[in-house]
Amino acid sequence: MELTVAVGSRPEVALEEELRTAALADRLGYRELWVGEGWVWDSFALATAIGVATERIAMTVGPLPVHVRDPATIARAAASTAALIGRPVGVALGTSSARVVERMHGRSRRRPVTTLAESARTVRAFLLEGQADLDGEVLSAHYRLRLDPPGGPLTVAAFGERAIAVAAEHADRMVLDLVSPELAREYRGRLERHAGRTGRPLPRLAAWIPAAVDPDPEAHAQIMQSLVGYLAVAGYDEMFAAAGFREAVEMAHAGAGHEDLLAALPSEAAATVGLVGDADAINQRLDAYAAALDELVLVPATAGDPAGERTLTALAELR
Repeated sequence: MELTVAVGSRPEVALEEELRTAALADRLGYRELWVGEGWVWDSFALATAIGVATERIAMTVGPLPVHVRDPATIARAAASTAALIGRPVGVALGTSSARVVERMHGRSRRRPVTTLAESARTVRAFLLEGQADLDGEVLSAHYRLRLDPPGGPLTVAAFGERAIAVAAEHADRMVLDLVSPELAREYRGRLERHAGRTGRPLPRLAAWIPAAVDPDPEAHAQIMQSLVGYLAVAGYDEMFAAAGFREAVEMAHAGAGHEDLLAALPSEAAATVGLVGDADAINQRLDAYAAALDELVLVPATAGDPAGERTLTALAELR
């Protein structure tokens, strides 16, 4: 199982911290950096800044919400970043949430799976061939890149069964978020079943996981804060409930405030859906994840551990 690193998804982390984490991952020899689409930074702008500040590390941008960015815009941005930093750039796509698509961007989130499938098919054509010609049910794209194709892989974020089928049909890689090893194994089986019907090679399976080696209270609190925001999000709510945190999920759906949810979520939640603990505990968790995943995407805690240096260094040495 390969370890990679993610930045850009947490609003409380400053730009300088994101750049330091990226530079550290590059220096420690991590092969790939994921640049998430969060509430603060435009992901392609952040990826370009990181690319200028690093030397070797490849990048995947996203997951990008397919109702917000059309395929030609995604492809042009990825090609621009790849040209500016001089290395391949991949793209990850997802349906995101109503909170992002409808409330933040004012877009309709209708027909999410059809939109995801048509976007994946079209963006894949741009990544491989530099052009696409599609009139779909939801999306349309007739465009040839003026720059070289970005050259990176296509990843699809999936939780639901139909989204997994989209990943199996179009993606080089499928990515999950905040899953336990047990749930990761379940999704591996689902992906294998769908891929067996397509005749395509099985996509790699990756998962974003919060990570903190020997966390101090600040690091643990940062991870817990990040988990609270997922309790009422469709798909994640089921995962948290299945992991034993149903009371907190029900409170979130009832409209409880952030601090009340934080108090209701047991502290062991960080280790249940994360890579959190001492070296022995981390090794055991890595072995458990390796039984299901091809890639573990580390989202390092930076509170109390600037740039996530303690965590990323320890994990680079462990694996």
